[in-house]
Amino acid sequence: MKLASVLTPLSPENLQLAAQCGVTDIVSRYPTRGRSQLVETKRLIESFGLRLSVVEGYLPIENIKVGGDDGTELEAVKRLLHDMAELGIPLLCYNFMAGTDWVRTQLDAPERGGAKTTAFRLRDVERARSLSPTTASLTSAPIRAAVLWNNLERFLNAVVPVAEHCGVTLAMHPDDPPLPAFLGKDRIMNSVEGFEKLMNLVPSKANKLCFCQGTFSALDLDIPATIRRLGQHIAYVHFRDVRGTAEDFIETFHDNGPTDMAEAMRAYRDIGFTGCMRPDHAPQLVGEDDGEPGYTMKARLFAYGYIRGLMHATARGPKGS
Repeated sequence: MKLASVLTPLSPENLQLAAQCGVTDIVSRYPTRGRSQLVETKRLIESFGLRLSVVEGYLPIENIKVGGDDGTELEAVKRLLHDMAELGIPLLCYNFMAGTDWVRTQLDAPERGGAKTTAFRLRDVERARSLSPTTASLTSAPIRAAVLWNNLERFLNAVVPVAEHCGVTLAMHPDDPPLPAFLGKDRIMNSVEGFEKLMNLVPSKANKLCFCQGTFSALDLDIPATIRRLGQHIAYVHFRDVRGTAEDFIETFHDNGPTDMAEAMRAYRDIGFTGCMRPDHAPQLVGEDDGEPGYTMKARLFAYGYIRGLMHATARGPKGS
């Protein structure tokens, strides 16, 4: 397994801290300026002895999701896959939530020692308009699950062959929160069965999933058992935890939630997972009030050590393998 991280900001200081804590792989956001931005980002990351291994988040595919793409978005994704192949970036993580990205209704929920964390309550959902990372199309027309499935199948049929040719893996992130519908739009990536259907739509070594533990935990699933069930399809891991349900949950420190994280790590060992695993949505610690909620650095440093400890404790081969 490879300890990975997204860094906000992707600064020299944060890159050095990550390297000092044993991170080996870095996750970058969608390059809005195209290949030149990827080249610059890769060069910066490698200057700290790290690898750029994942592109994740904010892909320009909103029209693809709702069936309104004129070909522009599809070509952008194909171009990205070719750019990633040329630069040796092996994994692209995306989602199929129409109208928004992940949403929280509170950004300062109390956690251990007065740390601030994010939370979601369905009854407070109107507040999500100001708290969502992206608010595009929140008030646009409803879309039904059957239409989303058709649009997803069309998208995969178009891009999976390109991904296979490029040697890049596509990893679908679950809906967050994993509700059957949100603000009038159905959602389809919110169950184990949904992910199994995804894999059967276009069977391919390039069509995989991102196992976001917190999202699956909000579905009240046995996390280690679910890892083992979906094992052959897991290409990327968001190692996090939540307390509560899909309708009402709070993010926790990585060691302070309901999931047996050690057993989860053993399950990844059992399925032979060797890909990138990154901490996600860490609480804000003292002095970080001006940072991006869920993505500040201090608690992420704690998470690196915690995850590395679990990796080492469950390793069957050389230390850290």
